[in-house]
Amino acid sequence: MRTALTIAGSDSSGGAGIQADLKTFAAHGVYGASVITAVTAQNTLGVTAVHVVPSAMVRAQIDAVISDLGADAIKIGMLATADIVRTVAEAIDAHLLRAEAIAAHIVRGEAIAAHALRPVVLDPVMVAKGGSRLLAADAVEAVRSLLLARCAIVTPNLAEAEVLTNTTVRDVPAMEQAARALVDAGAGAALIKGGHLDDDRVVDVLWTGDERHVFEGPRIDTRHTHGTGCTLSSAIAARLALGEPLAAAVTLAIDYVREAIAHAPGLGKGHGPLNHFPKSSQ
Repeated sequence: MRTALTIAGSDSSGGAGIQADLKTFAAHGVYGASVITAVTAQNTLGVTAVHVVPSAMVRAQIDAVISDLGADAIKIGMLATADIVRTVAEAIDAHLLRAEAIAAHIVRGEAIAAHALRPVVLDPVMVAKGGSRLLAADAVEAVRSLLLARCAIVTPNLAEAEVLTNTTVRDVPAMEQAARALVDAGAGAALIKGGHLDDDRVVDVLWTGDERHVFEGPRIDTRHTHGTGCTLSSAIAARLALGEPLAAAVTLAIDYVREAIAHAPGLGKGHGPLNHFPKSSQ
């Protein structure tokens, strides 16, 4: 069975963070493991408290999972502080066999480590749906300098893309420019999510470094969108863990999130959660 690891914050309401990630992994038939970076007290109305996990404990969780279960893909979400960003980057380097290292092992006829990490999906969580900041200001540069080059794909929304690229991203041409800038900065690929565009259609733009893909669909009129970013990135990670090519993984993940929104259970007084098992409700 394929495995995926989420490194992210915990959402007490179950709609976002590691709870959404684990549900998404399960919906795709992938075994999910988790590393908790922060514990949040939140519901559909917003975040009321955040407790950051010490970076040493974050590293201990990563080492414990990888040394035993391994990971066919990794999703990175809320990291909270620059110290945790650095810790996660160091852990990735400690466990990751890069492509050239794998090739060298094969040429020499040597065994490849069974628990080498696979593709990393970076969801640069900065602000919660209700507006609470989830990434310290001094951690943004750490994400830029330490994590972009270590990820197969980064999946920012419009506001996150603006922060990471220091540009204004308010329309589709700017989304493409931001995606290209993030790849130029080291990311393997970039998916700019256009859910916050002022339009009756939702447009997402993927740049792989070689190809541009535009995903467009009707906007679903609903307030139940809590955890959409977490769910999308973890769906991409699950698809990559299953061996899908990147563009196909993104396409299938976007389709999955649309279904999860369309079949949301209608819970909560604010931005309600998605239905992570939409097929079971049909």
